[in-house]
Amino acid sequence: MGYRILAAFIFFTRLPFWRLAQVPAECYKTVVNYWPLAGWLTGGVLASVLWLSAQILPYSVAVILALAGRLLLTGCLHEDGLADFFDGLGGGTSRERILAIMKDSFIGSYGVTGLVVYFALLFSLLHALPLPLACAAVLAGDPWGKFSAAQLVNFLPYARREEDSKAKVVYNKMSVGTFIFALLTGVLPAVLFLPYQYVAAALFSLLTIALLIVFLKRKLQGYTGDCCGAAFLLCELNFYLGINILYHYYVV
Repeated sequence: MGYRILAAFIFFTRLPFWRLAQVPAECYKTVVNYWPLAGWLTGGVLASVLWLSAQILPYSVAVILALAGRLLLTGCLHEDGLADFFDGLGGGTSRERILAIMKDSFIGSYGVTGLVVYFALLFSLLHALPLPLACAAVLAGDPWGKFSAAQLVNFLPYARREEDSKAKVVYNKMSVGTFIFALLTGVLPAVLFLPYQYVAAALFSLLTIALLIVFLKRKLQGYTGDCCGAAFLLCELNFYLGINILYHYYVV
């Protein structure tokens, strides 16, 4: 398991974890099993930068710096997937055309517009929460969003051949044991840090991934790596949307 966890941190961050050991190529087929665990690091960095920056800077600036910190940590891996996802679904009229557009390295108008709207919503949803709740939300939302997005692998086949994938790897479906591990690492930060009144926001992520699974099955008959990145960001975004709804209208 050690090599597989290390492979997930190498794959999902830009920190030099690869210096620790030579990871067998097969381990990269299971990185989604440990994606929520990697979220402990990326969510922790996001929360830490947000909290520390807010002590000396305006809250709006702290939110921007926190988001920038996670982008640097991940190398915009998921945001690249979201842009390709919007480009493909926006500009493609057939399964083959959608997949071709997603694989294209250039970003189009749908991708740019999608990223602008995504970041505007993400900033607004975090900025609308008080600082302690926003920090707890990102500690919980990052791992939970990644667990939710990982279900694409369990419910859909890969839409391309393995040799045609960008990362040259196709993820394995989770076994019962790895599913339980992913679930525990995905939900534990919410149990530890998020006030219990807001735990119901997790349902927003589950609804998001359920709709994406149905949508991608109809459009692509499967998923791609770009779809996984997009699914994480959308599941996380809707988790924060749920927290905002609960905070502003239901929690007293």
